[in-house]
Amino acid sequence: MNKEYYGCWPTMITPFTDADKVDYKGIKDLVEWYIDRGAAGIFAVCQSSEMFYLSRQEKIDIAKAVLDANAGRIKVIASGHTADDHAEQIDELGEMARTGVDAVVLVSNRMAKNGQGEDVFRKNADDIFAQLPDVRFGLYECPYPYLRLLSDEFLGYAAKSGKLTFLKDVSCSGEIQKRRVELVKGTGLALFNANTATVLDSWLAGYDGYNGVMANFHIDLYRWLFDHYKDEPALARELSDFLTVSAVVEPRSYPVNAKYHCQLTGFDMSIHTRSRSVSLLNENGKLEIQSLLRMETAWRKRLGLKA
Repeated sequence: MNKEYYGCWPTMITPFTDADKVDYKGIKDLVEWYIDRGAAGIFAVCQSSEMFYLSRQEKIDIAKAVLDANAGRIKVIASGHTADDHAEQIDELGEMARTGVDAVVLVSNRMAKNGQGEDVFRKNADDIFAQLPDVRFGLYECPYPYLRLLSDEFLGYAAKSGKLTFLKDVSCSGEIQKRRVELVKGTGLALFNANTATVLDSWLAGYDGYNGVMANFHIDLYRWLFDHYKDEPALARELSDFLTVSAVVEPRSYPVNAKYHCQLTGFDMSIHTRSRSVSLLNENGKLEIQSLLRMETAWRKRLGLKA
């Protein structure tokens, strides 16, 4: 890899106590779990972190806690880009940059309202770049509250001008991904896929990594896939098929079910979240996660990974 950002990164969940406080010991333990299982970086204060449900101070404190726990071992990027007002966005992005994260991640749907055109998006993006010239930026095509994919024109401009160093792609489209590889060729912009169904083919096309919610369940399996998809293509495709089918658990009750999975693997973590009711994780949902854990264990044994 000739890019600074690559590999498999989790979209970090935020541990909370049952009393709805941020669980900072849980953050420390989770960072260790990610690193121990092969994470090349961490995307903190993102949608999986429930950033739209965090106070501005909580976002900053969480980013700092992740940085402290990480202690420089792997990359840490963070967003928290949730404000509606453009001037307030500048302030929150600048404050996040001052935590020392490796890159501050812009959210595409914050840079123009739903229905506004590319001219508004580009104007707001250029103003952010101008007002925060020393900040390294990534960009996330966050699907909440609405999905706004980048235009080819903007992506090519941002890559060639060095304005962006990281893109979390949520297109779920092999055609778009192949086009984007060509658009950023020869630049330092790293392309990360959030979608499991297309992730293997996107790597074969030239993408640099995976950054998705299922890394909270089995990032070590994604890491094996990333390390071996070229030298063991048949087994890699079989593993990719398993990961794709496993990913259907996400919409059931995520991030509640991810926290339940953490509990089953030995974490002292509450399943409390702010974005979804814990009641969504019913008995059937728990059985699904228990089955998933057994299948993960079988795959780890097959691949020679630790349990």
